[in-house]
Formats: sequence, C-alpha cells, structure tokens
Amino acid sequence: MRRAYAGTTLALCAALLVLAAGSSAQTQERVFSQSKMEVEKALKKLQASSSGRLPVLEGFAESGGRSLDRFERGYYQCTAQVSTAPSGGTQVKVSAKITAWYRDPDASKAGYQVLTSNGRLESDFLDSLQDALGGNATSSTTGPAGIAATKPAGKAAPAPGISAPSPSDTVPILESKHAKLNSPFQVGTPGSAEESAALATRKAVTDKHVEDLQKQAQNLEEILKNQSHPTNLVAVKKSGTPVLASANEGAKVLFEANAEDEFEVLDSNANWVHVRISGLSRGWIRKASLELPSGEAEEVPVAEKAPAEKTAAGNQPPFQVTNEEISTFPGAWDPLRGKTVKIISVQKVTDRPGVSGPAAKLGFAKSLLNREYAELSKDSSTAAGVVVIFDTEDGGMMAATLPVLQAWKSGTLSEEAMWRRCYFDPPETFDPPGTK
Repeated sequence: MRRAYAGTTLALCAALLVLAAGSSAQTQERVFSQSKMEVEKALKKLQASSSGRLPVLEGFAESGGRSLDRFERGYYQCTAQVSTAPSGGTQVKVSAKITAWYRDPDASKAGYQVLTSNGRLESDFLDSLQDALGGNATSSTTGPAGIAATKPAGKAAPAPGISAPSPSDTVPILESKHAKLNSPFQVGTPGSAEESAALATRKAVTDKHVEDLQKQAQNLEEILKNQSHPTNLVAVKKSGTPVLASANEGAKVLFEANAEDEFEVLDSNANWVHVRISGLSRGWIRKASLELPSGEAEEVPVAEKAPAEKTAAGNQPPFQVTNEEISTFPGAWDPLRGKTVKIISVQKVTDRPGVSGPAAKLGFAKSLLNREYAELSKDSSTAAGVVVIFDTEDGGMMAATLPVLQAWKSGTLSEEAMWRRCYFDPPETFDPPGTK
C-alpha cells in the first residue's frame, strides 16, 4: 500500500571543536619591513584563504602514530598575530589548526579530532603574505618543544653568518597519486595549470563527498521503506474525500481529507470504515475512497483489541475496551474543560439486536466508571475525570468528574443523580435515567 511519508531529513551537522590551550601545533613567524598597518591590510585581503577544506591531509598534518587514511573531511584555520618587531618592522606569527573526522572501527570512538600541522600551512601562508607585500622578511619556526630556528624566507638575502637555505629547507609541493596539489595559499596566475589542477582535485574531493552523502540518504530511504507498516491504517486515495460524522451519505461532513492522509481503523462494514481522526475525534469514510492494506477490499483490520471484560455471570458483554490514554479533555463541558482525563475507547463485540443499545452502553459505561474510580482514587492527581468513547456506528461519548464519582461511591449521591451530573453526547445514544 502506498504510504504518505512526512519526509526524510538527513541532518548533516559540523562538530564544535574545543581546542585545548598548549596545543603542540607549529608556530612560524616572520619580520616584514612594512608598517603594521600595511601588514594588517594585506592580511585582510588574504582572509578568504586563511581557512577552508584540505583536499588531503598527507603533506599538511602529522599522523601522530595514526593512519591518515582513516581521516576525512579535513579543515584548516590559520591564525595570525601581528606586533611591532623590537628591531623595527612588523612581526607576524602564524599558527594553523587542522581538524578531521576520524573513522574508528569502534563507532563510539569516531568523531572530529585535532591533528598537528607539519608547518607547511603556516609557511605557505607567510609566503603568500610576503608576495602580497612584495618585501623581504626573515622567518623562524617554533615547534612543540619551543625551539626556534631562524632562516631567510622567500627571496630575502641571507642574514650575516647564516647560509642560504638548502633545497631540503624548502617545502615541496605535495605529490598525490591522483594529481599535483598546490598549497591552499599558493598564489598563482589565474587560469594557470597549477591552479587548474588544484581546483580540479578539490572538485573531485567535493564530488566524492556529495556522492557519499547521497548514498547515505538512499540507505535511509531504503530502511524506512523496509520498516514494518501498521496493518490497521488506511490511506485516502484522492484529495477532497469527505470524512462524515456517521455512516450514511446525508451525514454531516466533518472535513475533507487530502490524498494519502492516513487514519487508524476503528471499525468497518461493507461500505464504510470508522476511523480515528485525532484524540477523541472520529469519523466515517466510504471504503471505496480508501486504499486498504495489501489491497484487501472485503475486510479491514481494526486496532488491536484488549480482552473483553466478563460479566458476573461469566458472559461476554457486548462491548470491549480497545484503547486507554491520559490526555486533555477536548470538549466544551465546563467541569472538565482543559483538564487532564482518563479516556477509554470502546468497540462493539456483537451485533445481536437489543444487546448493544442505549441501555447496554450505559451499563458498560457504569462498569468502567466503577473500575476507573478504584484506580484514580489512589492518586487523584492522575486525572480529573473519566471519558468513555463508543467507537460504534451510532457513536456516543460520556464523561464524569472524579468528585461526582466519589460522591456516588460513598453513597451521598444516588445513581440517578450521578447520571444527571455526567456529560452525554448525544444523550439519546445512552438514554440515562433522570436526564429527560
């Protein structure tokens, strides 16, 4: 049977990472000849490239004894501190934080983790800043142990007593088995081969991520489709289908249902299906207007029924309890308006003439009031009254407050007086004594 789904939502959330102080990340610094204002202006232009996604982690982060293959969704964020250098010029310190999702075989241990930068991100960012400033600078790198080593940066001339950097001092471009990747901060000519290769690789990584998310969404859809569907639900075939107050064509139209609206089945006959709308609301829909479970047209499963109560003589009564719940009284009767009540739904067991008429309804309601008072009197805060709903073709609902039941059970109120203080809708379906 076709079902109406409320929709499947795949919620994809970024984790909030709290990075502990004293991280062992690399810190690199350079001194530029430009003023602090000029340096800060150049940093603002580079702000867009100070954070983003890493296409791969290899070559940017230290493994820390873990396999980098288990990490995915890598992100970086560079932080720059600008100050006036004691020897003149402007000193810029850069540190990078790298985070990535760790796929642990134990799902409870999976999650975002912080990786230590190997210094390449910091160095490349400073290179980009130096290119933007077009000036000379000296640099130093401070690692986890706090040991600093000063060296010339970029095209700066070697300082006195310091030899020029060897090829091993330069950070090589990462070689990938898929493509040659430039640093996220590499400044290149628009449309250059290097930039095109980097963009192509990043697009490939993004496409792979999107593909993985689509597969996850499809898996969730498949799980929902394979979940067992209650057999006591029916769906409306087309919009505008009337839901009536009783099982006949001239009955009052409660509302018009939309296509694929689903309802719980309470009862059915050859042409009509009695459905629960919500709470205390019930209605009837023509069977021909509904899609029935497994294409069944002759018999509609009804809600699971509780065992029928037995009379003192051991005979089965004409009604049985099908559902019990604690909820707010939805009617307009002042004694219970807006209060919490015990709601009992009842269905007919037999169609024998004269067995399920008004007198039988009243008698069965009385037995339920007896039972519920014994339960509710133990804790009066549970509910302020009892409501009995007959899910039968002629319907009907009655309600009584807990104080009225207490007076009746204590003998200060006769049964006839008790019925006069109850609520009946409509009264003719119960015909209680003393209410005419």
